[in-house]
This record gives sequence, C-alpha cells and structure tokens, in this order.
Amino acid sequence: MQSSASINLLKGRVNLLDEIVKWSLTIGRLLIITVELVAFTAFIVRFSLDRTLIDLHDKIRQEQAIVASLKDTEAKYRNLQERIKLADTAAVKGSRNVDLLTGVIDITPSEITFNSIGITNNQIAIDADVTSVPSMTSFITELRKNPNVSSVSIEGISSKTANASLNVLIQVRLTEADVTR
Repeated sequence: MQSSASINLLKGRVNLLDEIVKWSLTIGRLLIITVELVAFTAFIVRFSLDRTLIDLHDKIRQEQAIVASLKDTEAKYRNLQERIKLADTAAVKGSRNVDLLTGVIDITPSEITFNSIGITNNQIAIDADVTSVPSMTSFITELRKNPNVSSVSIEGISSKTANASLNVLIQVRLTEADVTR
C-alpha cells in the first residue's frame, strides 16, 4: 500500500475567529510574563526593605541603650550646671552683701558696737549697742545718705543699765535697683 501524497495548492480560508484567538493568546502570554516579572521584582524589593527595617530597628535599640547608659551622666551634668549657676548667683549676691557691709562699717562711729547684722533680699537688720545718742543720730543720717538705701527705721530702743548703753534695732531697706544686681 502506497500512500499518496496530497498537495493542496489552494490557500486555505483564514477564519477571523482563529486569528483573534491566536492574537489574544500571544498577548495573554506576554501579559502574564510581565505580571510575573513585576510580582517577582516586588517580592525581591520586599525582602530588601524588610532587611533594612530590621537593621534600623537594631540600630535604634543600640542607640537607646547608649542613651539609657548616659542618663545618669546627663543627670549629673545638669545638676552640676544648676549648682554652678546657683554658685554664680550667690557669688554676685555675696559680693553685693560684702560691699553693703563694708559701707555700713565705714560709716559707723566708734561709740556703736554691733551685736548682729543680717542681710536679707532687700533689707539689712542691725542690732547694736550705742553709748551716745549723737553717735546714733550721725550713724542713721549717714545710712540715709547712702544711694543704695531707700529707708531707715528704728524698730526698737532699750536701755542697758549694766554698761550704760542703749540697745538699738535698726531696719534698713535697700533700693530695688541694688537688689536686682
């Protein structure tokens, strides 16, 4: 048996439906390949971003540990700064107080003996023994002449018969400009 070869010289008819199916299968394959490439790229990028995120969290934990370990040092530093500031303020007030006391002592007559002198924010309290009334008057007049003094008042006078003197309590109010120095 011999098979006969068939030769078809007629062009076959092209069916429009076959062409649409062939075209859509080709485009469909390309579309699927493109979507798979995008998904694969997103997958790889996601792993890269996750690794970066983990590294950043680790770095944050390390930095938090460093900050926590330096917390006590920071507290000591702030405390020291506050103490330096307080000492500086005290030194300024201390020099002001020394200047005020020196001024009071310079104008004190020899007939006046101080029992105590106290300086608060805006006043000086003086407890003194006076052997002569003119010396006390002179002292109070000199106090009033001081530009740092706003008022002078005698709070009390008592007599000491044992040594023939007067005990005088004097309050000296300072000017506001001098207080703020």
